[in-house]
Amino acid sequence: MPTSIAQDAVLAAVTAGGGQATATVRAHRMGSRFAMTVVGAGAERARAGLALAGRLESRWSRFLADSDITALNLAEGAARRVHPHTVRLVREMLDAHRRTDGDFDPTLLPALVAAGYATSRVDPRRTTLLPPSAVAPGRIDSVHIDGDRVTLGRGTTLDPGGIGKGLAADLAVEQALADGALGAMAQFGGDVVVGGVAPDGVAWRIGVEDPFDTARHLAVVRLARGAVATSSQRKLRWAAVDGTEAHHLLDPRGIRSISTDVQTVTVIAATGARAESLTKSGFLRPIDEYLAWLPSQGAAGLAITADGAEHVSVNWSRYR
Repeated sequence: MPTSIAQDAVLAAVTAGGGQATATVRAHRMGSRFAMTVVGAGAERARAGLALAGRLESRWSRFLADSDITALNLAEGAARRVHPHTVRLVREMLDAHRRTDGDFDPTLLPALVAAGYATSRVDPRRTTLLPPSAVAPGRIDSVHIDGDRVTLGRGTTLDPGGIGKGLAADLAVEQALADGALGAMAQFGGDVVVGGVAPDGVAWRIGVEDPFDTARHLAVVRLARGAVATSSQRKLRWAAVDGTEAHHLLDPRGIRSISTDVQTVTVIAATGARAESLTKSGFLRPIDEYLAWLPSQGAAGLAITADGAEHVSVNWSRYR
């Protein structure tokens, strides 16, 4: 059985030749494989990251009737009090929409549901609840934050999607370092966040999966701190209600699955949330334009097209 990218990244870090003690735990959270590795701390620190991931899933899942996200989506314009982590998630969504000039749009959930992605791929008993007024796109300018209260305009809904996984990895690493670990790495599928001391005392080594052969890596990047996020149009696909094949990456202008030659986009950035949000533009913009733009956002990128060609930003080589 091929090893997952998350397991490979953990293995690369732990076997890098350093003398620091490490501990790793793995589980499924948010519909993806989650892995937490800590350096210079015991397994209880890694398990604390796992517990945090579970709490974040309970707050952010659109498939859970009692989550913060479902409460906001069903509020029909009323303010709702949510956990501070959820406030941070909504702030990250607003920042991502602004940063990408609307390429990242978290208000497309009704279109995703209409295309056939209403139930959880992990547990089909869990389904998305939407109000009758829900439309896609919603009005991102109707989203307001006042302390721990969030208001969505009537008809506007939010979907944490990939940015939720990126932020969850950010929070898990922040928690581990605050609790005394010398270093930490958290991963949700293809999203990896690292901080603090690496096992070899130099840099974390993170594999970038080959979209055409998931048993191998196209590249291994080195990070002292920061994040690597990979988005793919090849993995989460289904038969849409109109009989066509759909995937989860939606064009916010055409409100349909993006049609592009780009198969995967990998971004290196300061945080998991930012890296995740910046991948979206790689499927929507001309590839050369996108890769020229990424460094202006403090990021580097790699895009793989259907012919197997690798396209990189000018600063990608800094991380090899």
